[in-house]
Parts: sequence; structure tokens; C-alpha cells
Amino acid sequence: MLQVLVNRKAVVADGICSFEMRLASGEPLPAFTAGAHVDVYLPSGEVRQYSLCNAPEERHRYLIGVLKDPHSRGGSKSMHERVEQGQTLQISVPRNLFPLAIEGKRHLLIAGGIGITPMMAMAQELHRQGADFELHYCFRSRDRAAFLDWLENAAFAERVSLHDDSSAPPTHLDAGVLLQNPEAGQHLYVCGPGGFMDYILTSAAAAGWPQAQVHREFFASAPIDHDGDQPFEVELAQSGQLFQIPADRSVFEVLDEAGIAIETSCEQGICGSCITRVLHGTPDHRDQFMTDAEHARNDQFTPCCSRAKSPRLVLDL
Repeated sequence: MLQVLVNRKAVVADGICSFEMRLASGEPLPAFTAGAHVDVYLPSGEVRQYSLCNAPEERHRYLIGVLKDPHSRGGSKSMHERVEQGQTLQISVPRNLFPLAIEGKRHLLIAGGIGITPMMAMAQELHRQGADFELHYCFRSRDRAAFLDWLENAAFAERVSLHDDSSAPPTHLDAGVLLQNPEAGQHLYVCGPGGFMDYILTSAAAAGWPQAQVHREFFASAPIDHDGDQPFEVELAQSGQLFQIPADRSVFEVLDEAGIAIETSCEQGICGSCITRVLHGTPDHRDQFMTDAEHARNDQFTPCCSRAKSPRLVLDL
């Protein structure tokens, strides 16, 4: 854990603030790689994940952008209304669940709305490496587009395409055209709201993009229908302990209450931090982190949100 000073808070678009964080001692912060995020422990007691959007070679600061979402669970409201310049926050060290593919020969970055934040770090790193890349930024209007001035004046500005839905005529992104004819060594990175993600990922699948060349990061989980949820059992292989999982509770909640430590962060199935090995049984996968191929293997699942299709799951715990 790190105690950081909010060195600067700034409005970077309508409903979006940036927060620059530094160590009060002035010492270098832990290194991070493009696509990484930090867990921020909020004054409200909640924990939220925010992508680092500054250049990875910068060790003097971390920069995040936070959208005040009226439909959020309260984290973004806490950041906007209760975190001010000059106060301290507790954050985790950075970790990366959305890394650049080091083997990639060409990189296509597509961001929707606040999804621009991890792409900024990626673009800066790819530019530093002299890599072949392009960045597409889709937004509803210029006043709601974060870091727009910075992108338009970046050293790699010629590689940035802006798609303003409010312009005349609108400059909508045609994903079907952009993603046609995928090539070996070409990698796609997508981040943004759920509907936008679905559009890009569906277009990529229709164009024949291999899953191994498609990388995505969700900011929120898709709604889950819990009406048909049933109780089931979880057995811990290492201790032999058996737990009953009620229909209205998650595996993580039950195990955490019993003192069984499982690393977790988002508790929505979007970050992958709680992935646990499954030795026997069939999971009911409800995460948005693993690929379809990973789900099909049924050898791991996310206990924060996923359940069981079989009466019992045996976990490697």
C-alpha cells in the first residue's frame, strides 16, 4: 500500500476530473507498465480501480481520470466530492491486467469516453518504443471528451483519430470497416462503456479477429439476472472444508466471512484478481475478464460473481 498526496485535481471535461498523485516524500513511485491500474481507497470506505494514464517512464507521479457517473455505486461521486487537492489517499501499488502485447507488430487502440485513460499510457509507451500504432477516440461531444487538448498536441497526434458524435457531419467510428482483414501480429485494445465495448468486440469477431489478438478492459460489469440463482456447495481441496453457498450470496462473501483469503478488487468480475482454480465441477461463468476459450475449459472461475452449474465446486484452496 502507498500513502500518496493529491498534488493536483483538475477538471478535464464535463463530469471528469484528473487526479495527480505523488509521494509526499518526493521519492520515486513504484514502476508500472502501460495498461496498469491502482486500487484507490476512498473516503467513503469503498475501493475503486482507476487506470494510470501518464507515461510509464514517469516515476514522480501517477495520473488518473475519473468520470462522475450518476449510475455508479458511489465511488466516482466520492472521488469528485470528497477528494481535494492537498489531501492524502491510500492506494495499492500498480498492477496490470490489460498489458500491451509485447509480440505485437501493429497496435490498434480504440477508446470510448473515459476508456481513453489506459489508452493514453499505451500510446505514450508505443510512441516511445517507435512502434506502429493508431489510436481512435470516440466521444459524444468535445466538452465531454477528457484530455482532448493533450491528445491533439501530443507528439503522436498524427496517429490519433477523433470520432465526435456531435460534430456536423458526425464522425462516427465504422468498426466494421476499421477492423476488416485482421493480420497476423496485429493487436486490438478496447476500453469504454458496455454498449461501446459490445459494438467493437462484436465487429471484431465478425471480421475474424482471433481472440488472442483482442484485448479488452471493462469499467463495469453487465447486469446479471439473479432470479434463477440456486444454492450449491464449495469444497476446499487443501483443507477438505465444505461451505454452503446460498442463492443470495457469492462464493467470495461466504469464504471471506470464514477467514479464507482470496484476493479481490472489483467484486464485479471485470478485473480478474480473484480468479481461482477449479478442480472439479462446472462453473457458471459470469465474469467479463476471461475469454470464451478460458470459460470453456472450466478450470478456473471468479468467486466474486460466478456461481456453479453443478451441485458442488471443488476449489484449489
